[in-house]
Amino acid sequence: MRILAIGDIVGTRAIKYLRENLWRLRDSRKIDYVIANGENTSEIHGISAADAQALLDTGVDFITLGNHTWNKRDIYPFLDSNGECIIRPANYPGSAPGYGYSIVDIQGYRVLIMNVLGQVFLEPVGDPFDAVEYILAREEGNFDLSVLDFHAEATSEKYAMARVFDGKVDMIFGTHTHVPTADTQILPGGTAYVTDLGMTGPRNGVLGVDAECTIKKMRTHMPAQFTVADGEIKADAVIFETNGTKVTKIERIVF
Repeated sequence: MRILAIGDIVGTRAIKYLRENLWRLRDSRKIDYVIANGENTSEIHGISAADAQALLDTGVDFITLGNHTWNKRDIYPFLDSNGECIIRPANYPGSAPGYGYSIVDIQGYRVLIMNVLGQVFLEPVGDPFDAVEYILAREEGNFDLSVLDFHAEATSEKYAMARVFDGKVDMIFGTHTHVPTADTQILPGGTAYVTDLGMTGPRNGVLGVDAECTIKKMRTHMPAQFTVADGEIKADAVIFETNGTKVTKIERIVF
């Protein structure tokens, strides 16, 4: 079984790019399931219900989110009614719309998909380590494989998460920074890990954002309206290969 995890989707042009390229990749690499972080899909400012559905229509099977989850209010009921294909970070309060994890069927295997938000350099939320421990304990015996999207800023926090749950979560990938890391690995306990997937978006900018407005904000410290950059789009991703109950390979790709 092969699971493709795609880095943060930046802007609606990235949806169009996936619509034109994802199924070709799925066929050529024999991908069984696709997970994508979609929190920047609506022109960097969260994800709307319409854009979430459009992303799912490209060949993405499951969407995870992050700190921009709540930017578009129409996503709230969508999260409540589509927990089988989209989740928000589990360490938001339980009263928040949507779900923090889901168990899906992939090729006859029960796969637990979780999403948590980091605390370092981000808004204060519940402890992400406690959230993962709670989910694993609650669903013990109900899944064959597990996946975690840790949406976090600090590489140290991401790596600490991987060390804590090495051998307990099968696949852990980081999102949020939009910069792909060169540390794909299988840890001693058997967990396949990468610090950050990267992004799916335009390369002619700063992390997918128009370079001019980003630089102006950094140099003047004045408010700026971020817009998606122009130029060529590429997608950063990793492929997890499993034998059904164990990850045997992790491979970084760009398409």
